Amino acid sequence: MADTDARRDAFIDDMGAMLAGLGLPSMAGRILAALLVASPPEQSAAQLAERLQASRGSISTMTRLLETPGLIQRVRKPGDRRVYYRMTPDGWFAAMRREAEQIRSLRTLAEHGATLMVDEPPQARRGIEETVDYLRFWEGELARVVERWLAAHARERTSW
Repeated sequence: MADTDARRDAFIDDMGAMLAGLGLPSMAGRILAALLVASPPEQSAAQLAERLQASRGSISTMTRLLETPGLIQRVRKPGDRRVYYRMTPDGWFAAMRREAEQIRSLRTLAEHGATLMVDEPPQARRGIEETVDYLRFWEGELARVVERWLAAHARERTSW
């Protein structure tokens, strides 16, 4: 049991460091990791604070950050007034869909910027035109990834 806890702690720290390198606060990554390896999968703020040796304020702030893209969700247990957190079923997929929506919105805005530059010389338009091209490319790629994920995920669920 102690060996398993130590390995889980190492995983939690590694995930925190990895996600910090990607721009998320380390504590958000640690909470995400703790929920990934939690048993039971629902954990209260107090349980997370104890497990991660963190303040309740930090847990509150970081859980809100993780709820925004849909990675984790709040749940309640019958007869219990406390709020629990768990990984959202298909949370990674929900976060990716949100990312795709943001890219689409950014592309639309960039296209508006390109219309503002239409009469400018090519060197002045280059930045906005490259931005539009890049965002169009990723918008299309993400749409294909989503389609492939849905097809693969549907096959996986039939084998569970």
